[in-house]
Amino acid sequence: MSVSRASSRTYLRLSILSALGLLAVNTAMAATSENTSIDDSNLLQVELDEIVVTATRTPTKTSNIIAQTRVIDKEELQRYQGQTVTDVLRNQPGINITQSGSMGSVSNFYMRGYDSKQVLVIIDGIRYSSISTGAPALNLLSADQIDRIEILYGASGSSIYGSDAMGGVIQIFTKGNNVEQSNVSTTVGYGSNNHYQVGLTGQLKNETSSLSLGVSRNETDGFNAIANPSSYDYNADDDGFKSTNASLALQHKISDSLSAGLSALYSDSTTDIDSAGNAFPNAYSDQKNGSANVFIQHQTPLAVTKFSYGQSIDKSTTHDANSIDYQDGSQFDTIQQQARSETSINAQPGTVIIGAEWLSQKLEASDVLDFSGYPAPAAQTAYDPEDRTVKSGFVGYQLSENSYDLQANYRVDDNSQYGNEDTYNIGAAIRPLDGLRIGASYATGFRAPTFNDLYYPGYSNPDLKPETSKNTEVFVEYNKGHQISRLTGYHTDVDDLIGGNTNTSEAQIKGLSLTSDWSVSSFVFGLGYDYLEAKDKTTNSANYNNDLVYRPQNSSLIYVGYQQPAFDVRLEAKYTDERFSDAANTTKLDDYTLLNLSGVIYLTTNLRANLRVDNITDEDYTLASQFGNEYATEGTSYFGSLTYDWY
Repeated sequence: MSVSRASSRTYLRLSILSALGLLAVNTAMAATSENTSIDDSNLLQVELDEIVVTATRTPTKTSNIIAQTRVIDKEELQRYQGQTVTDVLRNQPGINITQSGSMGSVSNFYMRGYDSKQVLVIIDGIRYSSISTGAPALNLLSADQIDRIEILYGASGSSIYGSDAMGGVIQIFTKGNNVEQSNVSTTVGYGSNNHYQVGLTGQLKNETSSLSLGVSRNETDGFNAIANPSSYDYNADDDGFKSTNASLALQHKISDSLSAGLSALYSDSTTDIDSAGNAFPNAYSDQKNGSANVFIQHQTPLAVTKFSYGQSIDKSTTHDANSIDYQDGSQFDTIQQQARSETSINAQPGTVIIGAEWLSQKLEASDVLDFSGYPAPAAQTAYDPEDRTVKSGFVGYQLSENSYDLQANYRVDDNSQYGNEDTYNIGAAIRPLDGLRIGASYATGFRAPTFNDLYYPGYSNPDLKPETSKNTEVFVEYNKGHQISRLTGYHTDVDDLIGGNTNTSEAQIKGLSLTSDWSVSSFVFGLGYDYLEAKDKTTNSANYNNDLVYRPQNSSLIYVGYQQPAFDVRLEAKYTDERFSDAANTTKLDDYTLLNLSGVIYLTTNLRANLRVDNITDEDYTLASQFGNEYATEGTSYFGSLTYDWY
């Protein structure tokens, strides 16, 4: 595959990058000359052993958690100005991305051999996904409205959160959930493909309350997503994307024991799309995505009790500007409502967690295409029934001592479509030497059939059962001083996989994951390596023992950063092995390595400049292939921004 790129465009990029590079060097030298004696206390402190809540539902240090966990904090998210959550995840260990074009286009991610339908995404504790496809639209959520992302690898999250967490849990925390001081911040940025972003955030904080409100506008001309048009003759034009994004967080301390709050994350976006046959050259999709949550919490020395209610939306409507027949206005609107009560009890020793949850999932669809009559599909309204409810109860126990850690969870989900499903997890770790931890865990998980699986016209099967998994993990971890290293081995058997419209497929997933992160003086560096075997184990299938699609056997990353009071720079490289894009394993995508650079310059106390350059070597690679078409990717790209803070 070869994608041509004009030499004038390359020259322009190099000129801009050179100018920004000279600015960075000159600014850093000026800052250093003004203060040649550098005070290490002014350096950004990198916290390796962070406190997370996703892995256990209670604040717990990563060094006490059994499952593999990774945190993307506010400082790291600043390296992704102008980008989406999908862009953030593509640079994390153990995660592989597919995408059918530029920013805002349809994307999928794979973690530990599972695709995004089998990895639960929650925003401030509220489920976020399309219940028609089962996939979360992370390609539409702007990174600039987020404070933090926690990634829980493996199946232990199933017994804590329920369905769709066989491969792990990703929790997104809305911007403003941890306001440190009152401030106003504005950001202006520009990058490749006429990509610009403007944003404004205001935050207030006093002794009892905090409030944060953020808005931003993101827009790009995009690029042509079609690398090698097939016989369908796709419309070969640039596919733009624009979004308006907002976040809200409010927390109030009513008394010493009682507090309340709310949060919301929202995106209203439009994505240009290509259609087969060049019949609809101006096709596009309007999307509305987000989540809102309110809570009240009571805390005593013995227990913490929290009541919460929230709702998430995933609404998508496709259009053709020519308004031809049924192609205009196909609509899929997901609404999920969730109420939860949970109590964390100080059991001395350990912590007991008990809770109950109610979930309502509803899909409003119109002008859905019945492809059973392809190539002349009929437009109709589908999905009957169009909603379902889930009632759940869960209990857990966690104990962290100097020499060992324990965790156990059990959960029952009663789904109005298919009945009860129970999951459990048990794990333990010991510390035989100072800094050394060895542990193992066993967990069960499941994924509920999506509404497309159950009711899509021409492919429906309302009798489908949930997919189920059994997962075993062992690990060895060394956490000493300014470094954390961990080697994890895992083995998973997946039964009742939904293939076509039946529960006849099986899979086996096993692998090794190595991560190591260091912080030494002014340097940070680290690496990650993942070996994965994800095989189709469906008996009597022509694809028996084939690789599951888009699962690379080897993937790795390495990064090194250097920070000073005047600047912070990081260079990272990520390698992705060959992988197949079809179940028959006849179409293989080439391996590739991406080299990326990000940095920030603190021009003054209030003003900073951010720059990110992706694919420095202009690597030619493909993330997805479908119906004989390879989707193009961008060559060298950049995005620079200026942020001013008023305190």
